[in-house]
Amino acid sequence: MSEDTTRSTGRGGLAVAGAKIYFILLGLVQQIALPRVLGLDGYGALSRVLSISSITYNPITTMSIQAVSRTVVQSPAEELPATIRRVLTWHALFGVVAAAVFAGCSPLIAQVAGAGHVETPLRILGAILFVYSLYTPLIGVANGQKRFVVQAGFDVMSATLRTLGLVMGAYVAQRMSYGGPTGSAVGFVISATVVLFIAASLIGSGKSGDASLGLGSYVKLAWRLLAGQILLNLLFQADLTLLGRFASQAAQAAGAPLARADALVGAYRATQLFSFLPYQILIAITFILFPMLAGAAKERDTAAIARYVQTGLRLSLIIVGGMVSVTLGLAPRLLDLLFGADAALLGGRALSLLSLGFGAFAIFGILTTVLNSLGRERDSMRVTGFAVSVVAALCFSRAHDAPLSEDMLWLTAQATSTGLLAATAIAAVLVYRAAGALVSPWSLLRTLVSLGAAALFARLLFPPGKLLTLVAAGITPCVYLLLLVLTRELTRADLEIVRKVARR
Repeated sequence: MSEDTTRSTGRGGLAVAGAKIYFILLGLVQQIALPRVLGLDGYGALSRVLSISSITYNPITTMSIQAVSRTVVQSPAEELPATIRRVLTWHALFGVVAAAVFAGCSPLIAQVAGAGHVETPLRILGAILFVYSLYTPLIGVANGQKRFVVQAGFDVMSATLRTLGLVMGAYVAQRMSYGGPTGSAVGFVISATVVLFIAASLIGSGKSGDASLGLGSYVKLAWRLLAGQILLNLLFQADLTLLGRFASQAAQAAGAPLARADALVGAYRATQLFSFLPYQILIAITFILFPMLAGAAKERDTAAIARYVQTGLRLSLIIVGGMVSVTLGLAPRLLDLLFGADAALLGGRALSLLSLGFGAFAIFGILTTVLNSLGRERDSMRVTGFAVSVVAALCFSRAHDAPLSEDMLWLTAQATSTGLLAATAIAAVLVYRAAGALVSPWSLLRTLVSLGAAALFARLLFPPGKLLTLVAAGITPCVYLLLLVLTRELTRADLEIVRKVARR
């Protein structure tokens, strides 16, 4: 890779990564504010709504970005405006159908999930499928053109307006004696619509004209990506959705109010907030890695493919290790810090295990991105489907008949983490076969040792207290990085890459 390419790609990566960090920080604000507006049970009810609906709108988001990005990368320059207009039209038609089907099926979905009391906000969020079917292809255009700064700007804007919509919608609805989750759903739809109109005006929608891209070939690409992403998001939300169903059944069997089940779901959602952080930050790497690998695959440059895979996986592993060292070392103190003693009591033990399971899931996301970008969508779908099946089967066998208590969360965490670790190992083998490269075993070993040592440092050397928890959360990643330097996983060569990116 040339120095100019390293610099421009690195700066684009930093822009997207900065936007994702902002998204994460704003997500923390959002998740802290919502329980205070809705209560832990209302927060749990909203979590059910967002969990179920995200299984549909998140796949549309990622599929649209990746399919449009690859199409833009591989389109002849003279056909690009017409190609963009054509794919945006197809996505709009798809969005109308998807939104109508989801809204119509919402009552049945809510009933199957044991969440009939959230049917109305679930139906409202059907509109998000339509809005995202228009908005995310526009982001795919920017990604394919390597306009990463523009993409990062929309990430920041979307996250800000979504948080305002969810929180203010809940607040206004509560004040007007409507359901808080319903108000959040309305606020979400309004904020997403505003971002759509801004994106359409700034990115553009192409021009009418002749293009060689056919509907059949594009649908084949998009369908494979969509199916894989549906499975990925089922994996992403399977544990919370099944936990909600099991908790509702346990509450009914015990004659307890449904609010107790929602409180358990709310506590588990709080653990996910921390567990998902590595995956969310690594999304920035996938946005950079996908068009680069797609371009190398088009040129059949096997050396570049291997280099991109090795570099992307090593960087991902280092980032994940630093974040997991904090959540593993400070659970349940992080939950107590942000969500209170009740959430910490219910979810602290589960968070310790889920931090490891979802650390593996973050790497799994990178591995499936590699498979998708190299045209191995079927392999990606198969390994993701395997993971969904394992997680669901283990959840049913471990947590289905658990009592309405903290044990239900712990058993769900066991099932989820086991399935995620197994799927990540299989995905790594598939990537090695496709790309001929993987992260060095020594890098994996040094990262795991540094992660474990830093987590022990945080857990054993900092006494209880909210202020000390904040101090430990800041110091632990520094200890982790120091250990990587001492083990020579991080060297002067890594510092030189940083200098190239920053050099003007």
